[in-house]
Amino acid sequence: MSDLRLRTIRAFSRTPSLRAAARKHAATAAPAPLEPAEKQPRDQQLPNGHSVVDSAIYCGGRRVSTPSSLADTYSALHTIENRAAHSLAWIGLYRPDRRELASLAQEFDLHELAIEDANEAHQRPKLERYGETLFVVLKAARYRDATEEVEFGEVHVFVGPDFVVTVRHAEAPNLAAVRRRVERDPELLSRGAEAVLYAIMDKVVDGYAPVVAGLENDIDEIETEVFRGDPKVSRRIYELSREVIEFQRATRPLIGMLEQLRGGFQKYGVDEELQRSLRDVADHVTEVVEKVDGFRELLRDILTVNATLVAQQQNEEMKSLAIASSEQNEEVKRISAWAAILFAPTLIGTVYGMNFDKMPELHWQYGYPFAIGLMALVCGGLHQIFKRRGWL
Repeated sequence: MSDLRLRTIRAFSRTPSLRAAARKHAATAAPAPLEPAEKQPRDQQLPNGHSVVDSAIYCGGRRVSTPSSLADTYSALHTIENRAAHSLAWIGLYRPDRRELASLAQEFDLHELAIEDANEAHQRPKLERYGETLFVVLKAARYRDATEEVEFGEVHVFVGPDFVVTVRHAEAPNLAAVRRRVERDPELLSRGAEAVLYAIMDKVVDGYAPVVAGLENDIDEIETEVFRGDPKVSRRIYELSREVIEFQRATRPLIGMLEQLRGGFQKYGVDEELQRSLRDVADHVTEVVEKVDGFRELLRDILTVNATLVAQQQNEEMKSLAIASSEQNEEVKRISAWAAILFAPTLIGTVYGMNFDKMPELHWQYGYPFAIGLMALVCGGLHQIFKRRGWL
């Protein structure tokens, strides 16, 4: 993220009047000590926080507390908010249970529909506003070189006036890297919760570049396999098409989501430079979406070409079989013709080879020449007939 972006992060969806009033009250009112945690009714029933990956309280852009559970986070946030005007809680969860999400909903007044979506994975990317809170669903992706597959992750982000709650249902995206990145720049964190949302979105979008490169390399390999005649290429085309479609579903909604955020700039008086920063992310998303659309069309064309090549190969094989069958037929004709020609003298010789005393022309002086001549005549006649018909 450029220094220009970091200096211009503002509220995407904040209600200025409510938050300003709260900050004014926090700055002018005398700090009131909180009751011990065990005396607070809603803290008594909090879960153990086994899904809390990292929880931190920031004040002025710097980490001032690292609670180990949700109950400790709530208590620390209340204490700091009574003593500082610019506090922010960022709670990172990994596959939380319903009790943990219910406690978050009670503490931060999260909408039940958003909580229901966060509890169930496999949501489509979206951005919804519930009062002062934004609920954002993002689909991260990473390319696995070993298996040549795209692995998808999902993160749900709740963004409020003084809190950020991230709920992950997969290993990706790596929010620890995002947290380290923003913590290295206190000026960014001092901008508020929306700065964290911006950093998460920027991380997710940047993670699409290796996936695009991996898919492009796979398509190049598939083109080579298609023209090489690999019989397994059809299955690979189908599987890659499925991955491209899934990637398209993860990236295309981001265009509308970013437009929604940009649409709130005028309403909430966000300066021009933040619009430029957000347009930079939108440009990256548009580039990715256009490439993914191109991949899908290219795979469709490759599948058509592969089907054409397979059909041509089948036609060549059928042609070869037809030629072989025709040649076999010609051989059968020749054999049949010669068999018929040789059958005539065999029949005559067999008849006259019978050992009967009373047979016509058996003791005739010219019987033998007559039999030989008859054989020659029949054989010659059959030879001429078969030759005219192309059998010989």
